[in-house]
Amino acid sequence: MDVKDKVIIMTGGANGIGRALAELFAKEGAKFVAIADLDMAGAETVAAGIGTKAKAYKLDVTSTSDVQGMVDDIIDTYGKIDLYFSNAGIMFTDAPDWNVYSQSDAQWQKIWQVNVHAHVIASRIVLPAMIERGDGAFIVTASAAGLLSQIGDTAYSVTKHAALGFAETVAITHGDSGIYAAALCPQAVESNMTKGAEGSSASVDGIMKADELARRTLAQMREGRFMIRPHETVEGYFQLKANNYERWIGGMRKMRRGQIDALGSPI
Repeated sequence: MDVKDKVIIMTGGANGIGRALAELFAKEGAKFVAIADLDMAGAETVAAGIGTKAKAYKLDVTSTSDVQGMVDDIIDTYGKIDLYFSNAGIMFTDAPDWNVYSQSDAQWQKIWQVNVHAHVIASRIVLPAMIERGDGAFIVTASAAGLLSQIGDTAYSVTKHAALGFAETVAITHGDSGIYAAALCPQAVESNMTKGAEGSSASVDGIMKADELARRTLAQMREGRFMIRPHETVEGYFQLKANNYERWIGGMRKMRRGQIDALGSPI
């Protein structure tokens, strides 16, 4: 999967990972990049920086009508969508008491809609045309939390595991129809989501610059990888988890205890 001459939608494109990827895709020859975000002012800033090859869209990824309207607008101009990068996501922590049941029903419903069901909505809208022509790409930002875990944030870990499962199913079900499906699974990256997290468990291996993540992501897309892991440490952690699940759980408990001792909270 390359981006040259491609028509691309980037959700969560106003900052962080989405912004860096959108800017790199445009630089690498994309025909058009939609910068889609609830933060319209931020999306407009990114689109203006890219120039005529980009347009900002105010988008609620949980709204079928919002996604459909954006897709229809782009198809009216460009005829098709080549890549839908379903990147938007949200996070809650287990504060204040750091139990798995701390988050409210409203929080669970919201994060499930944004981190999981938004991918389903997008797939219903863009995949049929891609399958019909035998060409297209659908990428989900699932986070390393979807492969491993994120202590102190139950709902984020659970929904990112589900997002990874959905991306994997797209790859299995529609790969023979010419669809390139992938899951982006980074550790901490500079963004609004990671501000103030420099001493947390999420940044145990440091916080990667967003532009560096974008370069590594595009390189792995060009290799056709399903599992895009910009942080080299993630593969090793995943192997450790797979080879000895009990040891992995024990190690995560130890990390949680260490975080609480040092910071008073697990994240």
